[in-house]
Amino acid sequence: MSKYGFLDALDKALAKAFTYDYEINWDKKNHAVEIFYLLDVENPGVAVTDTEDDTEASSENISFEDAVVFYNPAKSQIAVEDYLASFPYGPKKGLSQEFIAYFVTFLQETADNELDALTDFLSSDEAEFAGTFDLESFEKGREKLVETTFFAYPRY
Repeated sequence: MSKYGFLDALDKALAKAFTYDYEINWDKKNHAVEIFYLLDVENPGVAVTDTEDDTEASSENISFEDAVVFYNPAKSQIAVEDYLASFPYGPKKGLSQEFIAYFVTFLQETADNELDALTDFLSSDEAEFAGTFDLESFEKGREKLVETTFFAYPRY
């Protein structure tokens, strides 16, 4: 029987407080947990995008996927630049319930800001878009956490 540790806690917190479509990918061999989320916005027609067959598709909805990763610094092999944000964890200590709640709240705010920026980008010829995670603000808020209940890295 599997013990899903912080996977269950993450999934419950995301289901409760995260309003975007998401997927959790547990890469067991790489000791990593990825959270992918999807932003979907109607393209008002200002931005022109290309489809696979090189036809214009400027009136279709635009979907943008971003991801964060939790990884074991001693065992995981990841390219941190491929993720919006990356968070090391200790395998035995894992992640705290308080950290998970704070993380999900911060991720919700980040995704909201990304959606606003994507909407602005699609409505203007001048706006630029890139997903960002304000790690400095995240760490400042994290310093205030009192962590008491920990969930270990999942076992199988």
